[in-house]
Amino acid sequence: MRFENLDPAATIKSFKELRQWRRERAVKMKHKDYSFAVPAEQPDTAYLNGNTSQPSLTWIGHSTFLIQHSGLNIITDPVWAEQMGFQKRLVQPGLPIADVPPIDVVLISHSHYDHLHIGSLKQLSGGKTLIVPVGLADKMRSKGFSSVIELDWWDSATISGVKFTFVPSQHWTRRTLLDTNRSHWGGYVIEASDEYEAMRAAAQASVLESAETAETESESQALHHVEQKRPFVGLSPSIYFAGDSGYFDGFRQIGERFRIDIALMPIGAYEPEWFMGPQHVTPEQALQAFIDTDAAYFVPMHYGSFRLADDTPREALDRLESQRAHLELDSTRMVILPHGETWRMNGV
Repeated sequence: MRFENLDPAATIKSFKELRQWRRERAVKMKHKDYSFAVPAEQPDTAYLNGNTSQPSLTWIGHSTFLIQHSGLNIITDPVWAEQMGFQKRLVQPGLPIADVPPIDVVLISHSHYDHLHIGSLKQLSGGKTLIVPVGLADKMRSKGFSSVIELDWWDSATISGVKFTFVPSQHWTRRTLLDTNRSHWGGYVIEASDEYEAMRAAAQASVLESAETAETESESQALHHVEQKRPFVGLSPSIYFAGDSGYFDGFRQIGERFRIDIALMPIGAYEPEWFMGPQHVTPEQALQAFIDTDAAYFVPMHYGSFRLADDTPREALDRLESQRAHLELDSTRMVILPHGETWRMNGV
């Protein structure tokens, strides 16, 4: 079985077009400036390894995040590889793999090597359950992973009070010459189950009451500082991890089905647009996708780690900011994380 996009016209480029891009790239890359590197923060490993209740988000690099949600440690598209094909990593991962806390759930968006690195996956500690697109479970079991859940678009799985729904993207897959589109591709919406949400709502009310009745000036100043640094999104935020995608109507459909607090959206590997368009959004399209989903906050990803296309990290960020200003979106809704920084999403 071979899988398709919602828009059947969004197909893989031909080998002839690939060769044309490679010829163009040989000239263009000589004039590209890669001096800018995504900033990095010293990771708070003590917090990450001790946190069992508060929601947090740590960008490790590319499409790899450590998400702490409702007591679970979740990793998206784990890649700590030093090299992707012939391209060496531009910067080191924001959190060394040895410092990652034990993982409960791994979300795999699709099988491309820059999103599924078997060596990294095997190094992660913990009794991890893999959630993968339909068509990929047998491969993962053959690699030695016993706890694997396979989902088709709009299917869900609930683990320890957290609901994971596999949602569409516009992309494709291949790891060998013979397995093109033999497994699916997509993103995930992470949200608390209804039962867990009720429990957390009571806890949230208690936290808010405590903040309102803070008695000392130092406590009030600390709360004010945190609120200014990052927005408050609650104790069980809904998170949309978009995986890889070109721009398509599915973003609007996802927004209609879910209330999304935070959208993790790709902004890199879009140039040349004539070649990359069907599979990778531009920064401008990423913002439009964000608007389509009606999410509250935008976190960019899929840039700054590897030279997968002809754009640079600086170009992606500059185009993103230019479009944000053009659309007059509130700058506080865009959370641009350095590698290694942990966003404590409820301000605690």
